[in-house]
Amino acid sequence: MSALKFSKLGPGLLFAGAAIGVSHLVQSTRAGADFGWGLLWALLLVNLFKYPFFQFGPRYAIATGESLLDGYLRLGKIYLWIYAFLNLATMFTIQTAVTIVTAGLASQLFGISSDMVQWSIAITFICYAILLIGRYKLLDKVIKGIILLLTLSSVLALLIAAIKHEGNMSFTQVLPEASGFLFIIAFMGWMPAPMDISIWHSIWVLEKKNSLKEKLLIKESLFDFNVGYLTTFLLGFCFIGLGALVMFNSDLQFSNKGNEFAGQLIQLYVSNLGDSAYLFIAIAAFTTMFSTTITTLDASPRAMSRTLQLLFNKKNKDFYILWISILAVGTSLIFLFLLSEMGLLIQIATVLSFVTAPFYAFLNFRLVTSKHMPKEAHPNKSLKILSVLGILFLCGFTLAYLLSL
Repeated sequence: MSALKFSKLGPGLLFAGAAIGVSHLVQSTRAGADFGWGLLWALLLVNLFKYPFFQFGPRYAIATGESLLDGYLRLGKIYLWIYAFLNLATMFTIQTAVTIVTAGLASQLFGISSDMVQWSIAITFICYAILLIGRYKLLDKVIKGIILLLTLSSVLALLIAAIKHEGNMSFTQVLPEASGFLFIIAFMGWMPAPMDISIWHSIWVLEKKNSLKEKLLIKESLFDFNVGYLTTFLLGFCFIGLGALVMFNSDLQFSNKGNEFAGQLIQLYVSNLGDSAYLFIAIAAFTTMFSTTITTLDASPRAMSRTLQLLFNKKNKDFYILWISILAVGTSLIFLFLLSEMGLLIQIATVLSFVTAPFYAFLNFRLVTSKHMPKEAHPNKSLKILSVLGILFLCGFTLAYLLSL
């Protein structure tokens, strides 16, 4: 890869940094531990059918020079109001979910304290301070190394686990009964990421475009996106595999406590790579979750700021510091007063992410095939067909879930 092309990587890896968090380290590993390789179909289908709608974020941003939020306003102000409501309903829960996992890993790595509230609040405000100082440029620089580190260690751990595995590996695919259907919906809701991250991506692309001296082309932006998207799929496969090879059909079960779960997650790697790898893996897992925490803390306020600018015609006023402060304080209050309800809150957020996915899919598809998008930048016929199939897939599973309630 040329130095020039590498310098243009960034938003796609930020996408990966935001995606590779609870959906991968927690839910994918649990999927493998509980169902073996039986949920590969869900991993494959949800990544395939969500692909075009995530890709439309950078496609629209480069082609028009504006974010998806600007596009939603062009389609109708009501869509922007709906987004504002949905984002407000989920941003605090998403932030607490990724932060609590990061706190568990920090507790395992540093051993200073096992108090999840203290760790979570400390991490929240460390990220808050870093973002106020560094903003986008710091994220762009750090994320490349973090994603590479976790990808290499995960692939290596999976290969060693496969070599050491005794007995037959069954790749029979399963469809869980009613009791397991909620897990499937939650798993697909955040795999590879909530659909509204396409909005964040479009904003990051514009930030990247403004930071470069050279012109950023659509094909370069899509290459960057594809690198990030493929990485999220590969790591999802790795975490399912580690859960399946090490914990499936064993007496081991994941703990629901953040610090205990973090220890078990690290042990998945150590049992395959050896005790000498403990520090390396702990650092890799912690930095990955830390990058997710800081990325989500940056992205939701950035999106809310732009939403308010558009809704109230305040395009010259920046609401970023206001919203990042609200998110940091709100997240800390949840840790202080609602930590016992964290499991329920995360379940609500993941399910809400899935049932709202058809809304974002429809909007993104409608936008990139509308008159607001330059004709030459419209998706090709095969991508349009995949988009229609994706909308049907997401609507079908959403309807099935709602009927099962």
